Amino acid sequence: MARECQLCGKKSMVGNSVETRGKAKYLGGVGTKITGITRRKFKPNLQRIKITTDTGATKTVRVCTQCLRSGAVTRVVRRRPFRLPAGAPKAEQSS
Repeated sequence: MARECQLCGKKSMVGNSVETRGKAKYLGGVGTKITGITRRKFKPNLQRIKITTDTGATKTVRVCTQCLRSGAVTRVVRRRPFRLPAGAPKAEQSS
């Protein structure tokens, strides 16, 4: 289950990396030629985030960025109020 979105099931795919040389015809050349084709992997952009389940429990899942952007899942937001460090001087107010 590595490299797979736990919501939509998106995972690594294979394809070709095409190497070309030459100048395109519309730019005044004689056309581009393919000089090499090698296999490559297309990997999904997975993020490890914490979400809240239907039961209210917090769970860490691996989700692709498209699921995050589409709103299929919402991440848990836990923010503490800002406090100055213990040794920091306090700001004085001037009237």
